Amino acid sequence: MVRLIIVLTVFCLVAAAALARVYDITKGPIAEQERLKTVSALKAVLPSFNNDIDKDAREVVVGHDKKGRDIKIKFYTGKMDEKQVGAAFQVKTPDGYGGDIAILMGVGPDGKLSGIEIISHKETPGLGNRIQKEEWRNQFKGRSLEDGVKFAVKKDGGEIDQFSGATISPRAVVNAVKKGLEIYGKEFGDGG
Repeated sequence: MVRLIIVLTVFCLVAAAALARVYDITKGPIAEQERLKTVSALKAVLPSFNNDIDKDAREVVVGHDKKGRDIKIKFYTGKMDEKQVGAAFQVKTPDGYGGDIAILMGVGPDGKLSGIEIISHKETPGLGNRIQKEEWRNQFKGRSLEDGVKFAVKKDGGEIDQFSGATISPRAVVNAVKKGLEIYGKEFGDGG
């Protein structure tokens, strides 16, 4: 019995050491792939930039949750030859039909949207997941809170299209984008 315990202990120690070594080897490449994925998403929502955008990011407290914990948003500032061309940040809404929808927003120095990307969602395939379609997301480009646009779906008297049979998902995205523009306006002082 003692011999079995010793063999099993040695086997577990060797396995644990091997797993730790594999983790050490793969940690760096995995982090680099995540960084490249983030930069690729930022390129989709911002005008061309040539700075090291992920290293120029800063986290800002934008409020508090019901338990008093800080709600933070990471702002990525895109620059072309040291001149700011826009800022990108992620907003999340719990109001999707299937749960949380995470949206990456790009906003120019003028407070106008340069693009949005749906980062994650659990919306119904064929209905609510149409929020991912480029032609729907393009409705937001060039819009701001100050240009008289009513940020709501058409069913609610606004100017953004919803989908037949799936109003909840577009409404959630529109409300999150509107809230994101308000946060941008407070952070960058131009009313967004």
